Amino acid sequence: FSGPFTDVVTTNLKLRNPSDRKVCFKVKTTAPRRYCVRPNSGIIDPGSSVIVSVMLQPFDYDPNEKSKHKFMVQTTYAPPNITDMEAVWKEAKPDELMDSKLRCVFEMPNENDKLNDIDASKSAPVLNASKQDGPMPKPHSVSLNDTETRKLVEECKRLQAEIMKLTDENRHLRDEGLRLRKVAHSDKSGSPTALALRDNGSNSLPSLLVVIAAIFIGFFLGKFIL
Repeated sequence: FSGPFTDVVTTNLKLRNPSDRKVCFKVKTTAPRRYCVRPNSGIIDPGSSVIVSVMLQPFDYDPNEKSKHKFMVQTTYAPPNITDMEAVWKEAKPDELMDSKLRCVFEMPNENDKLNDIDASKSAPVLNASKQDGPMPKPHSVSLNDTETRKLVEECKRLQAEIMKLTDENRHLRDEGLRLRKVAHSDKSGSPTALALRDNGSNSLPSLLVVIAAIFIGFFLGKFIL
């Protein structure tokens, strides 16, 4: 029996019948007031077994006091058509009885066992919490396949080529506008040639503004897609 003995301590006995006949058993103790045995008697079928619970009642344990408590398990073959267990034991002959004696041993847990129990009780809530929380979810990742990536790269190249083309056209138009302004200032303001050049220069400005706006739109569109 393992202490502490401030509460009921239970130890189980397993009785097995290896014979091919029914066996009657009875459990006796030298300290019947200190123990409760269930069942304390009965019948075991051939090849079967029975668990007997021995419950030690609470008491003040003294490590210096040696235990003198003993148990004895008596067995005998059950007669056919058994009806009265008490009569079986009264009528049984000494040579028909078999007995096994057991001595009780009391043990108190040492300090290491106590520390292990405390550590286990502290770690139990953590283990339970991890089970309730369950495993950590895996992070989700979004990836593009090869076809989509190839399409995006080709679209970026096309937009970059258009931006370069529009940049060249804008540079050409700007140079042409500067040239026309110089020619207009060099001629007389009232001559037909000057008026024609002035009209051409004024007509070129709206087209130049439209091209510049298209360049900026294409540039910002390309930056957004990139």
